[in-house]
Amino acid sequence: MKTCLIVTRSDDNPCVDVVARLLRAGGVVPVRLDTDRYPLDIQVSTRLSQHDSRRRWVTKDGSFDGGDVVSVWYRRFHAGAALPDELGDLRVACVDESRRALYGMIAALDVPQMDRLEDVRRCDHKELQLQRARALGLTIPKTLFSDDEDEVRSFFAFCSGRMITKMQSSFAVMREGKETVVFTNVIDDDALLDLSGLRFCPMQFQELVDKKLELRATVVGDEVFCAAVDSQAHSQETRIDWRKDGVGLLKKWTPYPLPSSTSKALLQLVRSFGLSYAAADFIVTPDDRLVFLEVNAGGEWFWLDESLSPTGLPIAAAIAAWLQR
Repeated sequence: MKTCLIVTRSDDNPCVDVVARLLRAGGVVPVRLDTDRYPLDIQVSTRLSQHDSRRRWVTKDGSFDGGDVVSVWYRRFHAGAALPDELGDLRVACVDESRRALYGMIAALDVPQMDRLEDVRRCDHKELQLQRARALGLTIPKTLFSDDEDEVRSFFAFCSGRMITKMQSSFAVMREGKETVVFTNVIDDDALLDLSGLRFCPMQFQELVDKKLELRATVVGDEVFCAAVDSQAHSQETRIDWRKDGVGLLKKWTPYPLPSSTSKALLQLVRSFGLSYAAADFIVTPDDRLVFLEVNAGGEWFWLDESLSPTGLPIAAAIAAWLQR
């Protein structure tokens, strides 16, 4: 029985079910591993000897043999998340040990993976991304990574007073039971008066690039699927960060013909991190220049496959095909 191990978490979106259905149709059995349920509801065992390796895991769907795995789709990871607070001062150690055990098992699987954890983590380095993108001929915005107030003020002047700030990592802050996401924001003269928060948290600053369109280019193997949205015409909220009303823009994305030179450079960038999947963001300026912003190893894509007018981009099919090959 050929199986594809899908590494995810129980609250992942329906894209997992769509790819799983395509895998079954292609003769590969999808095995979903909801990492947040490990180790409470999932048991994973590896037995090594001098001449043999055996892996087995048990989930709510049954028992599975690691020897049957032909590919791995790495989506999301949250091992130990459900461990109870009653563990007290042992909980941190239990979570860490759970993460190491599961990471170790996945890393040891000698099969094609989309993508290996170490490659996914290396792609998290935004400064390295921009440096490599520039070397490959992609246009990048003026950028500063800093926790130095004087450097930020100097960079503001360097950008002629047109500057935005954003975080390198994606996270949300819970306030009064409500999840607050940190979006991209414009920095003005008033914001420069108090930059004391940089003492506690460095930030990424970039020049404010005028937008005609925003692009999401999704790489799957040797293919690039690109879509565009007019975030400037939708609302004042989305002019700086389209994610502020991502739901409202779901049906407004359209296919976009990414120039072949840009596609080639993007494929080289993604491969330089050892990745087979990634989602990159670009700006199309009013004078039709393409400006590269960033690439995310685990970037979302499902809304482009499901909601894009008129027919959607076949990203799920491309992922399933890669995992079957």
